[in-house]
Amino acid sequence: MCGIAGFVADSAHRASLDQIEKIARAMDVSLAHRGPDGHDVWIDPEAGAALIHRRLAVVDLSPAGHQPMTSANGRFVITYNGEVYSHLEIRAQLEAKGVRFRGHSDTEVILESIAQHGMSATAKRLIGMFALAVWDRQERTLTLVRDRVGIKPVYWAKFADLFMFGSELKALREHPGWIPRIKPGAVAAFMRHGYVPAPHTIYEGVWKLEPGTILTLPFSGEPRFEKFWDARNVAVSGLQNPLHEDDAALTDRMEALLTDAVGKRMMADVPLGAFLSGGVDSSLVVALMKAANAGPVKTFSIGFEDLDYNEAPYASVIARHLGTEHTELTVTAREAMDAIPRLAEMYDEPFADSSQIPTYLVSAMTRKYVTVALSGDGGDELFAGYNRYQVASRFQRALSPMPQAVRETVAAGITAVSTDNWDRLGRALPRNLLPPLLGDKLHKAAKVLKSQDADDIYRRLVSHWEPDEVVPGGSEPRGPLWDASVSGDFPHLLDRMQYLDLVTYLPDDILTKVDRASMAVALEARVPLLDHRVIELAWRLPHSARIRGGTTKWLARQVLYRHVPRQLIERPKMGFGIPLGDWLKGPLREWAESLLSRIDGSGLIDAGLVRGRWQEHLAGRRNWQYLLWDVLMFEAWRERWDC
Repeated sequence: MCGIAGFVADSAHRASLDQIEKIARAMDVSLAHRGPDGHDVWIDPEAGAALIHRRLAVVDLSPAGHQPMTSANGRFVITYNGEVYSHLEIRAQLEAKGVRFRGHSDTEVILESIAQHGMSATAKRLIGMFALAVWDRQERTLTLVRDRVGIKPVYWAKFADLFMFGSELKALREHPGWIPRIKPGAVAAFMRHGYVPAPHTIYEGVWKLEPGTILTLPFSGEPRFEKFWDARNVAVSGLQNPLHEDDAALTDRMEALLTDAVGKRMMADVPLGAFLSGGVDSSLVVALMKAANAGPVKTFSIGFEDLDYNEAPYASVIARHLGTEHTELTVTAREAMDAIPRLAEMYDEPFADSSQIPTYLVSAMTRKYVTVALSGDGGDELFAGYNRYQVASRFQRALSPMPQAVRETVAAGITAVSTDNWDRLGRALPRNLLPPLLGDKLHKAAKVLKSQDADDIYRRLVSHWEPDEVVPGGSEPRGPLWDASVSGDFPHLLDRMQYLDLVTYLPDDILTKVDRASMAVALEARVPLLDHRVIELAWRLPHSARIRGGTTKWLARQVLYRHVPRQLIERPKMGFGIPLGDWLKGPLREWAESLLSRIDGSGLIDAGLVRGRWQEHLAGRRNWQYLLWDVLMFEAWRERWDC
């Protein structure tokens, strides 16, 4: 795991060799947190090209793994971030053809495979996570590649004849040939999702390279794009070729593949462990690590003083059963809040998944003991673990026979009664039947009642703000969530929701969160459940292997139960959260009000609407914690980056 960056400039931007090196060194320094073990810059002065690398040494700690690296034939130069777990097999095949290696790094294997077989053929053979850039000195072309599901990030921009790329936006900001400007449409999209969806970024003219994509920049011309792996094609193919096996055979097949995926990700020349929350996904990963008999497994979890958000006891039970070397840290509210000022620097574009805080804290604690940690991320998307999958299906069944006019009338009736009055009416119910914030929940249900169709239900469930309300004049870019053709490929709502989460929420929220939080402390996080072979198998599973009798992730649980007793796992899904709503009313109030006072200065957000929501939240009439966190993270980002 490392940090990469670089640029190619025409003569107008090229200036002197000293200037090229000065810019490259500045980009290098901006990514120092991603690679504390080494760094370097490679320059082609005649072409005005520079490649930058920050190294976190994990495999081949010797100088033979140093980057940027030049191929044996001298033609190709690579800067690469990630880990490829199939490199030993590829190496053996190359050696059989007479290729000789200087070291044993996966970087050198990738580079020599490109020299032998080309970029597209090489990318298709890689099992792992990767973001890489290769400069072809003969053709003077630059090629960028991002892994299949977007585990590793790549940003890029082209302004006239200046092309830049980097693992993080802060590297691009170091180039003087670009003046950052906020994209209003991206702000609108951020307010809906809590992240800026790919391929967009918060800046005009700057883009995320989408997963499974190869970008080629010819010597003179515009970038060309090629998909070497397409999630939609994979999902459709899987659904068209379902497995017809009994439960035992399906469980055997999945366990064998997961065992291989986990085993491959235990390859390292540095200390290695795993995050453990006690939930299905992390417990499954740790159980398979333990089954690999590779020695003691180190596991890490954090807990909170607030018992409603404390998963540590569950993790401890699993750790004791599996016999891991378990480390647990109980975090105080003050310690958690002390991380908040770092978030805008860490994510360097607006990002508002509040689980970014515990993810950073567990990463920081884990890094004190190991350099690599395996994570259970991806299980919810692959095996249908999110509560919204069942909620949306129930809403669809309930609303289908109800005419739209009736739904609108019922929704209007609910919202005609204020949340305060609903709460007062609710007090007549027995306490055990009274949900907290009854009025808030009814108003949210009324919002879903207005849905036009099943896709609209899903969009409403995954949306925070309605962008038209909060970002006046911001034209929200429409991505896969509005693509009408998706329902043709995925007529069943469960398939459709899982596919949309796989290509939006997973790379843009979950994997972004994990990458920035872990790399802020130079910890390599590996995600074995997102091995592309596991994804391809998961799409061949029948619905009953995903959700059965109201039980989510059914097949993944069957694999886990072979290693961990069912009673240690079965509990309501918690998520990785914090008591954000209470903190905003209490210890974070002064910080929040300071940021909210800046809203008028942006000219992008409806300050009156936000202040109204803030007052409702403080008064306890509505729980607007996530919507307010969106605004606060945007303003904190704007303050840090002077936008």
